[in-house]
Amino acid sequence: MTRRALLLAPAILLAAPAVAQQRAPAPPQGAALTDRDRADLARVEAYLNSLGTLRARFLQLAWNGASAEGTAWIWRPGRMRFEYDPPDPMLLVADAGQFLMYDRDLRAPTTLPVGTTPLGVLLRREVRMSGDITVTAVAREGGFLRVTLFRTREPAEGTLTLVFDAETLQLRQWAVVDPQRRETRVTLSRIETGLRFPAGLFQFNDPRFFEPGGFGAPQGPGN
Repeated sequence: MTRRALLLAPAILLAAPAVAQQRAPAPPQGAALTDRDRADLARVEAYLNSLGTLRARFLQLAWNGASAEGTAWIWRPGRMRFEYDPPDPMLLVADAGQFLMYDRDLRAPTTLPVGTTPLGVLLRREVRMSGDITVTAVAREGGFLRVTLFRTREPAEGTLTLVFDAETLQLRQWAVVDPQRRETRVTLSRIETGLRFPAGLFQFNDPRFFEPGGFGAPQGPGN
């Protein structure tokens, strides 16, 4: 992959691996939740579990100042696609339990299990903010609700903060903080939900899969 792709693409999915020569900070700790926090987390769970499809524009800002834009598609459970605008050659797709990172210029694919990434929480069939997910903070500010969490069994991999509109609970942003406390933010705009997508948009074996704009306008599920 190109240097730019290495900086941008993995950060949208997961915390970057710790640098061996550096001593990682202490892992995060769970928050002491109030009744209001628990009520808001229940609302977040209900919203995410009711979310079927979402399409949006995204702006990604990496810890090192690198930025990129593109279009995101989410089809819960299990499917996600991030297509970067040219000239960035990166394509990221989740399907069948795998995340694929693909560099169109180099024709170089890289895969990793969805379950090993903090962002994979969004793609679960049933989202629960407890058990194998530990919530470290629930914050309300400026009309937004922020929920910070990590995978309970992997506290050293970093944290994920989900940002919702406080009233509608529409997902507006997420931020990944890696073990070295480097943050990457992804902000969504022009959000549309309840759309119908062609299944091939997420299927690696579809000949149109790797072509920019190869599917045209969204169509019905199972198309």
